[in-house]
Amino acid sequence: MAFRTASPARRRRTALAGFAALAVVLSGCTASGQPAPSLAAGASPAISSGGATASVPLETSQTSTKSPVYWLGRARDGVYLYREFRDASSTENPVVKALRLMMSVKPLDPNLFSPWQSPKKLAASISGHNVITVDVSSDAFNSTVDEQTAQLAVQQLVYTATAAAASAGVIDSGQPVEVMLLVDGRTDQLAFNRVKLGQLMQRDPAMVAPMWIIDPQSGLESDHGQLAVYGRSTSPGSDVYWQVSRADVKTDKATPYLSGHVLSSAADATVGQFRFTVNLPAGKYVLRIFPSDPGPGDSTALAWDSKEFTVTP
Repeated sequence: MAFRTASPARRRRTALAGFAALAVVLSGCTASGQPAPSLAAGASPAISSGGATASVPLETSQTSTKSPVYWLGRARDGVYLYREFRDASSTENPVVKALRLMMSVKPLDPNLFSPWQSPKKLAASISGHNVITVDVSSDAFNSTVDEQTAQLAVQQLVYTATAAAASAGVIDSGQPVEVMLLVDGRTDQLAFNRVKLGQLMQRDPAMVAPMWIIDPQSGLESDHGQLAVYGRSTSPGSDVYWQVSRADVKTDKATPYLSGHVLSSAADATVGQFRFTVNLPAGKYVLRIFPSDPGPGDSTALAWDSKEFTVTP
């Protein structure tokens, strides 16, 4: 990754270039090798009234090697974008690294998926005007999906590319960030044979889940009873209700082991973030989060996000 320093009046800008090859995978499958799910008839990725989000802040710069990757996931009334942080030891530039993960590996959470395929060619660059250009070979679109899923997948790429650039500190996060998606170097192509490309794109806030869990990530094993929960809401200053249920006690399905609520931050540095800790004995658990009090009973369908984890003795 090469850096170019602009005039002192501008913030840091970075030029990136990446190109690598991977084997082609079967048409019509997700990165996990399973058929690509589609939205149910009548389902919409847009957030319904009462759950509207005003903005989705860019990720902040971090020093870890983990890459932010967005996935598609079903929740409540539709399919939305969710984010995971993934280990990435590749020496590729951060945007290519994150996009390659998005197109080539399975999400940690089994409830998430991606219609993208591992491409033969993938490259990305950043201009001095906060424009990320991604060039991918046409085999990345070898999945059969409906139009709504195709639109979500394109936004999945936009979110992942901008998140990776912001996390790496290689764009001016105080300014609008746009993405141009090319297919084999050409504009005016169709993504998944459905979505017309060739124009600069920004994050669409209607596509992302209103709240999601960052930690614990799915499958976490904790060797102590205190679990730190960290997440984000796209509505700063709003209540986030949570439940922790036993996953290894069948009769406890309808009754949460612990529950409560916390206020998401409205401060600039931590806008939308929420944190809390719970003390748990050894066992397997499911953490769920909600925009309002779900009340008693089985609230699985009301959750915006859920994560399974284990507390070991």
